[in-house]
Amino acid sequence: MAPRSLAALALAVLAAGALTGCAGYYYGDKYGPTLALSPHADMVGSSYAAADALLQNAPLDARAPVLVTTLVDLDHLGASSRFGRVVSEQMAGRLTQRGLPVPELRLRESVALVPHEGALLLSRELREVSRAHAAQAVVVGTYAVSSRQVFVSLKLVRPEGNLTIAAHDYALVLDEELRSLLGLR
Repeated sequence: MAPRSLAALALAVLAAGALTGCAGYYYGDKYGPTLALSPHADMVGSSYAAADALLQNAPLDARAPVLVTTLVDLDHLGASSRFGRVVSEQMAGRLTQRGLPVPELRLRESVALVPHEGALLLSRELREVSRAHAAQAVVVGTYAVSSRQVFVSLKLVRPEGNLTIAAHDYALVLDEELRSLLGLR
């Protein structure tokens, strides 16, 4: 196949992926492959892209643990949902895939788990739990639901001084699947 035909085929495949909402990989940062998404990405892809974005902007030691807490409802900071727990699980999974150690908070007695809420940390607990795990940073986040979207805000916070070292925001279209995870009818 001629080089010109290969280039045209590659462009066609990329265009088809963009139209169907498929994700692709590109390489080049210190944490391995980074996921690039189309605007119509799924929830898993959006969570992975958010984790990648946090890592891209954060000066982290790849050997030191990073904790991931449950995303909470912006209007009720002591509450979460299946959506908040699932996004947190996906973020933790992606950080692990990228080579960072991510302790499982549900297995530790030092973190108070609220039934049906997940691992929720108040700022005063952040330092204690981080010390117990020797964590260099903690992923915290909120979500807010509008009539058509779910807005997610994530921060990577250093436990000492509660200093935000990276942040990422994104929105998901509020479809029936997300309504179910949020407990909305």
